[in-house]
Amino acid sequence: MKIYQQQIRLHERRRGFHLITADILQAFPQINEIKTGVCQVFIQHTSASLSINENADPTVRHDFEMFFNKAVPENDPDYLHDDEGSDDMPAHLKAALLDTSLMIPIRNGRLALGMWQGIYLCEHRNYGGARNLMLTAWGE
Repeated sequence: MKIYQQQIRLHERRRGFHLITADILQAFPQINEIKTGVCQVFIQHTSASLSINENADPTVRHDFEMFFNKAVPENDPDYLHDDEGSDDMPAHLKAALLDTSLMIPIRNGRLALGMWQGIYLCEHRNYGGARNLMLTAWGE
């Protein structure tokens, strides 16, 4: 069994849903050495998250942002945690609704994503800064 682990730092992105599949593959070429296995992608933050979804039509990413902004609005007077701005507590709630960790099969040295699937960084802060991911892959 082979086990690889790599931490990567993604550059700062504006609030929204951003495809990062290519960033992961470029930073973690060890995936190519595994015939059958699993890759875990974990984000080390509480105000951003990860998702797998549509990778072709950019309107999907726009619609995701619109939906989450409606579902979890800013400036709700009931929020107690607002020391870091009006987008802080909504960012934590959005991250809790999505994933902080993804498990993706590896087949023949490639992520076994579907034809129209990509990995998203879901940035929920207006100025979230650079984001850290921990990538772990294991298999034969």
